[in-house]
Amino acid sequence: MVLFDNFRGAFRALASNKLRSVLTMLGIIIGVSAVISLLSIGQGVEKFINDQFNALGTNILFVLPKLSGSQSAQMVAQMGNQTTLTAADARVLADPLVVPDTAGAAPQIRVDGLARYGGANLITSVRGVTPSFAEFRNLEVVNGRLLTDEDVQATARVAVIGQTVQTELFPADTDPLDRYIKVNDIPFKVIGVLAERGGNQFSNDDNQVLVPLSAARQYLRDIRARNGLAGVGAILMQAVEGASSETLKSDATGVLRDRHNISYRDEDDFQVFSQADLLQTFASISTAITVFLSAIAGISLLVGGIGVMNIMLVTVTERTREIGLRKAVGAKRRDILTQFLIEAMALSLFGGAIGIAFGAGGAIAISSMSNQFQASISLVTVLLATGVSAFVGLVAGLYPALRAARLNPIEALRYE
Repeated sequence: MVLFDNFRGAFRALASNKLRSVLTMLGIIIGVSAVISLLSIGQGVEKFINDQFNALGTNILFVLPKLSGSQSAQMVAQMGNQTTLTAADARVLADPLVVPDTAGAAPQIRVDGLARYGGANLITSVRGVTPSFAEFRNLEVVNGRLLTDEDVQATARVAVIGQTVQTELFPADTDPLDRYIKVNDIPFKVIGVLAERGGNQFSNDDNQVLVPLSAARQYLRDIRARNGLAGVGAILMQAVEGASSETLKSDATGVLRDRHNISYRDEDDFQVFSQADLLQTFASISTAITVFLSAIAGISLLVGGIGVMNIMLVTVTERTREIGLRKAVGAKRRDILTQFLIEAMALSLFGGAIGIAFGAGGAIAISSMSNQFQASISLVTVLLATGVSAFVGLVAGLYPALRAARLNPIEALRYE
């Protein structure tokens, strides 16, 4: 019953000074809303990145050339169609007798190209690939067919186009199948249209043209390794079901080092990344940014806590005679302490509740600006914000409450 009376007295005291209570809560509101928004956006970014990597396929490894020398030297080498990876490297990496956990390897050559049909044109990404590429990336067609081994062996000038390429080059009532588009002025026959997939942080699967690897090398970009052999720009690998991508990564690295005659002292002339590596890199960046911004939001909470402490000290001073009177009629120290702690925590919790509502609204508003990214407001985030609000109120109200509880009743009654 005494505790209920303390709650009722605390709320009555806050209600008697509405404007002061609202202004005191403002720092808590801003801090909590910032924390909720940032954590929700951070969780949304993490989920978005995971979805983007999952869209690339499962258990995928990315093998890329690593050209030694300065940044400018690497750019010159790339412009000169140089690489450290060869088509023979891809064939060996696809051999389960050499790399036991491999489900295959998909070499590719990429070039930015100008695609034209009739009077329409489009800057697009052209990929010279093998059939394994579509399998690893889970690509499907809604019209026509995908590339086959026969297309690669025959150096056929055929192409599978994305949805954006179809929309930009062909009129709405035109079936693109068996029609010829020009890619960098080289005609390619359209044999398939990919299902819509959308873009990600690495490529736009709807704005791409897939052609046989052999045709890309012969007609679009004759990329060569430094030893003069036919080169490739990248190799995708996939682990067999149930196998570890890290084991595959280790095996692939060992095979390539042997093939490239790299001694144990020398650096690799290639790079092997797993999806886990890339996810970890992006996650660490996202976490660092979220922590930094949350620290800034924490400053608002600190300022809000100082505001609560300041107003509670003023309240204790204003109510000195009331405290003395309560003690004179039998109130104990813990009763006074509890009452002022409740007032401080009520300010923080009310401010936290409003901040949670504003923060959730802000996160939803930001999500509405993008069709792909969605903020994630979890129960853990809400509980964390509530706990932080209560802690701030407890800490900020403790000293004023102790000061009030320790007042001498005689001196308090004499206070003017």
